[in-house]
Amino acid sequence: MKKRILVVDDSALMRRVASDIINSDSRYNVEATASNGIEALDLIRKNTYDAVVLDVNMPKMSGLELLRELNKNNINVRIMMFSSTTSEGAKETIEALELGAIDFIKKPDGLAEVKGESFKEKFLQMLAVVSGANIVSSPASERRSTSVSTSSRLQERRSTTETSKPDMTRMQLKSRIFNDKKDTTPSRPLSTDRTFGKGGFMVRDPIDKEIVLRKTSKKISGPKIVALASSTGGPRALQSVIPLLPENLDAAVLLVQHMPVGFTKSLAERLDSLSKLKVVEAEEGQTIEKGTVYIAAGGRHMIAVKSGSGMKIKYTDLPMREGVRPAANYMYESLMDSPFAEICCVVLTGMGADGTAGIKNLETKKDIYVIAQDESTSAVYGMPKAVAQAGLVNEILPLDKVADAITKDVGVK
Repeated sequence: MKKRILVVDDSALMRRVASDIINSDSRYNVEATASNGIEALDLIRKNTYDAVVLDVNMPKMSGLELLRELNKNNINVRIMMFSSTTSEGAKETIEALELGAIDFIKKPDGLAEVKGESFKEKFLQMLAVVSGANIVSSPASERRSTSVSTSSRLQERRSTTETSKPDMTRMQLKSRIFNDKKDTTPSRPLSTDRTFGKGGFMVRDPIDKEIVLRKTSKKISGPKIVALASSTGGPRALQSVIPLLPENLDAAVLLVQHMPVGFTKSLAERLDSLSKLKVVEAEEGQTIEKGTVYIAAGGRHMIAVKSGSGMKIKYTDLPMREGVRPAANYMYESLMDSPFAEICCVVLTGMGADGTAGIKNLETKKDIYVIAQDESTSAVYGMPKAVAQAGLVNEILPLDKVADAITKDVGVK
């Protein structure tokens, strides 16, 4: 059965462009179009759509206003933003992702790009990701008033005895970490046949997939750094992590979020306004310092290189890797020759497997501690699933527990 798509844009040309692209693929059918948010809201209330392609700036009700209205009325729908490339458009796109849009594609700059196969291919790839994504709960900024404080949760984690950790691990492993998104059958029970592999605790499920949670054999002393990777669903997920890290975190944070040129600066500014840590779009030659989050600039590979006794930011023109730029794999591998005693690697929601190869290579030279987001809170369970199935993960956690795990591992000053 074809997936049902709603296209919302005040431009008749853009509605036609999007509709023609979507209908050219046998997987989809444009069931309806709307020229503003009011028309779209009425259609969404009356019908079910697998995805909505949504413009930002429209008369009567904008795309952002529509997203707020959907949240207000607890209406869940998968949204793909059709975004402007202007500076203001980038800020609006980041806000749309915060409000629940799953991902976005930039509007073409001209007629030649509109008619090009490259744009069509990117559009359909993004639609495939969005229409198959998991609809997750509200971001941290909307939950803070009802959530337990970070310090309280951290104290609870610290008070947990060592003997209770195996039981917590078993509970984590019973989550649906083995189920593919294409599988709509109920969760399969895991086998009770458990053994210890080289990396730690191993469980094999009925379809012969396995996962190993690495055991931390010793307490690492010395300087640490946090290296975080995220993709589809990442801008929203990051609001449940970065703002909850304490201002006296005893480490810097390197962050690769898959985004095109022109959007990461707005992401950094937004996270900075919400966070105790300083959050910046990383600049060439910038010294890496504790208490700062460095976000890789969109469309460029960010690595860390030695600078005296410390490290600094460097951008490279290396090829795309795992089909993305920036790529977390390059960031992780650049830390192989670094002064850090341990790297806390964090992999959040995202399509594909970026980060897995880099972390695997990093482990050959450095002590690592790896945290992966769980399936139930991931918009797309690709990147965290890949690193978990590679046997590299110490903890698999729901999103609201990730900040505490990072803080517990690297400590505070």
